[in-house]
Amino acid sequence: MNKSRRLCSLLFLITVVRAHPAAGQGAGEEPQPRVVDPGGPGKAPSDAIMLFNGQDMKGWLTRDGKPGQCAVSNAVMSCRTGAGDILSEEKFRSAQIHLEFAVPNMPGQKGQLKGNSGVYLHGCYELQVLDSYRNPTYANGSCGALYGISPPLVNASRPPEQWQSYDIVIHAPKCDAAGKVAEQATVTVLHNGVLIQDNVRMPGPGPGCMHKNICEPGPLLLQDHSGFPGAPDTTMKFRNIWIRKLD
Repeated sequence: MNKSRRLCSLLFLITVVRAHPAAGQGAGEEPQPRVVDPGGPGKAPSDAIMLFNGQDMKGWLTRDGKPGQCAVSNAVMSCRTGAGDILSEEKFRSAQIHLEFAVPNMPGQKGQLKGNSGVYLHGCYELQVLDSYRNPTYANGSCGALYGISPPLVNASRPPEQWQSYDIVIHAPKCDAAGKVAEQATVTVLHNGVLIQDNVRMPGPGPGCMHKNICEPGPLLLQDHSGFPGAPDTTMKFRNIWIRKLD
């Protein structure tokens, strides 16, 4: 190799080293990521806040501030018709949320009367819960829809009485000093591990919003659908409910 080629090779090597320093060299300005135990089936990440302790209804209130009336057994929350909506005492803004639910088998019903409930993010944006397994209904009211706003990308529903999961990432709206929304909230949802809502912008409070100021932190609300005309008796089941605050 002649001197010219050796010089070019040396200059190239110096450029690569400068652009890609070895591990631990030149990268000390950035802090190391915080260590989190990711958990596993039935076990939340180590930095999660458990909204449901699996033993009682501590941390859950009705709309009028009374203790939640759902029954608890074997780490499952069973909410019968008439128990009323329940709200988490814990409030949050941006968060990762996990919950598992099971809708009852209601062969005598169809459409919106078949296993209807809802998960309200901030008490304001409803993520629909419904038996959508071989039960067609209007798209933005099916299981996994951001109700009245965005239908799910696909129907990933399991049969009734089987456990299903929602994994949700909500980025709260950004508000100016006057309390007006400067940037809309966004929501991403995986249903049973399948992406069904992809960074959807929430144009404003959804139908049934109970939160007066969406710029403030809000609760997680689990809906009792019994207040709607013609709604049949039902029991919705929930378990393994936790959040990780992202603010």
